[in-house]
Amino acid sequence: MAQEQVIVAGGCFWCTEAVMKDVIGVSGVESGYIGGDKPDPTYKEVCSGNTGHAEGVRVTFDSERITLDQILDVFMGTHDPTQLNRQGNDVGTQYRSAIFPADGQREAAEAAIARWNEEHPGQSAVTTIETGEWYPAEDYHQEYWEGEGQRNPYCLAVIPPKLMKLRKSFQKYLKEDAE
Repeated sequence: MAQEQVIVAGGCFWCTEAVMKDVIGVSGVESGYIGGDKPDPTYKEVCSGNTGHAEGVRVTFDSERITLDQILDVFMGTHDPTQLNRQGNDVGTQYRSAIFPADGQREAAEAAIARWNEEHPGQSAVTTIETGEWYPAEDYHQEYWEGEGQRNPYCLAVIPPKLMKLRKSFQKYLKEDAE
């Protein structure tokens, strides 16, 4: 197994985590904060929009089962990368669309954005490529959709359409038990 990690931010981390957990080859998804200037921020601080962090997920995957390019294509295709500093009703820089590539991943990040733009004429992704230190979110944010999220009206409104997009547009990357 060739384990790799990539960090992406596509709005609410609960939503991005729920999507990525259903992708083949993904062995772990951790919600957290990245790209800001305050060490070890709290959820409340990040939600204030004053720390500069994005809500992101760190995806651990087996690159022998799914490539970085494929992971990034799923990421770009399951959120709206044309919305600046927002996803739907979530507004603020903490909800920006961004890729935080590790060493050697920047070219793949640039290529994923270019591919998305080519496949969507007349639209332009505002997804940024950034760096930053990773801070895991509080425990109650981890695997949120599997637990509390099933009772959260926001999650029930926002996550199922993203999962349907994954199933419709990226079926070949779907874990068997996720169908």
